[in-house]
Amino acid sequence: MAHGPAKGIGRWLFTTNHKDIGTLYLWFSFAMFLLGGTFAMVIRAELFQPGMQLIKPEFFNQMTTMHGLVMVFGAIMPAFVGLANWLIPMMIGAPDMALPRMNNLSFWILPFGFSLLASTLFMEGGGPNFGWTFYAPLSTTYAPSTVNYFIFGMHIIGASSIMGSINIIATVLNMRAPGMTLMKMPMFVWTWLITAFLLIAVMPVLAGAVTMMLMDINFGTSFFDAAGGGDPVLFQHVFWFFGHPEVYIIVLPAFGVISHIIPTFSRKPLFGYSSMVYATASIAFLSFIVWAHHMFLVGMPIGGELYFMYATMLIAVPTAAKVFNWISTMFRGSISYETPMLFAIAFVVLFTIGGFTGLMLAIAAADVQYHDSYFVVAHFHYVMVAGAVFSGTAAVYYWLPKWCGRMYNETMGKVQFWISFIGFNITFFPQHFLGLAGMPRRYADYALQFSDWNMISSIGAFIYGASQLLFIFNVIRTIRSGTPVSEPKTWEGAEGLEWTVATPAPYHTFATPPEVK
Repeated sequence: MAHGPAKGIGRWLFTTNHKDIGTLYLWFSFAMFLLGGTFAMVIRAELFQPGMQLIKPEFFNQMTTMHGLVMVFGAIMPAFVGLANWLIPMMIGAPDMALPRMNNLSFWILPFGFSLLASTLFMEGGGPNFGWTFYAPLSTTYAPSTVNYFIFGMHIIGASSIMGSINIIATVLNMRAPGMTLMKMPMFVWTWLITAFLLIAVMPVLAGAVTMMLMDINFGTSFFDAAGGGDPVLFQHVFWFFGHPEVYIIVLPAFGVISHIIPTFSRKPLFGYSSMVYATASIAFLSFIVWAHHMFLVGMPIGGELYFMYATMLIAVPTAAKVFNWISTMFRGSISYETPMLFAIAFVVLFTIGGFTGLMLAIAAADVQYHDSYFVVAHFHYVMVAGAVFSGTAAVYYWLPKWCGRMYNETMGKVQFWISFIGFNITFFPQHFLGLAGMPRRYADYALQFSDWNMISSIGAFIYGASQLLFIFNVIRTIRSGTPVSEPKTWEGAEGLEWTVATPAPYHTFATPPEVK
């Protein structure tokens, strides 16, 4: 017997529609963003002044760990997978993703993985307290009793990423519209295709690391225990072989988003399309061979330090090529500064600052001073937040009218941009000074000389957090009661033909010729 489409909750539980699944990913990622942001607010509230104000050091460690894990694996990655689900089939002319049922499964295991992770905070022993990089032996020999839940949660999250990546690769390679060759694909599709290969290569490495942890904790092995013949530094090698490509897994789709927004609001095609594709592939390849620049202090030979220093600096070349291409796209363009463009320009400026501080950290001799200080925290937040969150916000503003047929409030969007831009810089720019002055990261208390910049940083964090509430208000208001933008306009063509064009938003159709009715 034929059944109609599922209604209510069933629609979302059993959906195989790429748009529905993309929507689920986006809402889930925003919920995780708010959760991770709440953890960050706890951290910054505690660091507002020296001494222990609000929480115990042990809980502070749990907050720093959960903030990192939730933001990286729960907020940023699912947000870009959500964008991929929504946009890739439409950009390549496919009816849906190649493997729709697996698409459904890859989303629905995520809430279980993160519920498992978050529930450890309420268990005896407390949540993970060993930093988001979960270095052994802190995460094995000295871990809380809840560490097994953490390991299981990471396995589930990794399985979701691998399934999503297989789906994207299968879709892009097999379901492009006739005539769409690889070098005609939109940049967002290219960046995600390369990112999907990265994910499939490195997520099993993460799974291997947490499985070895599981064995050390429960089954008497000594992979990372020096007393049994193991090596804690092995954990760092395995983790960062996953962890460094992970940074680019987060930021490559962001490059794709920016490569759509800047040409639109510059009223020009993207400058140097093929060089952008090759630069993206180069960054992906190089990301695999620089992992130990996170490990300059473990006592590696000088030859190893030199290799990882030069290889890390080499990554700056294709990254700079992309920045110059975006600037060249804007050069002499007819630029208009709508909200997505403001976020895109901020992305280029702030991500470049993050890139420069990354070059400072790449210098092995100097990294001895910077390592594990707040300078590193400032650097990777300029890459992660300015890179991933600003571009993700830009993407939502840019494509929201296409998704729901309604226009967001432009004034509110611009106000939200300026509050978040100012709040972000007040939060993280002073942390460069703190780090250079010698303040170590992940400390719940600090010496008196660091108090002024910490107070400023905490004030900025609450400003930035408040801006996200304005963002969610604007999005919900748009979906519920925004101005409809899809009414067809009909007029007589030059030769008496009648033309019809639907305008999802003024800037979505600037380069699209109207179709003959």
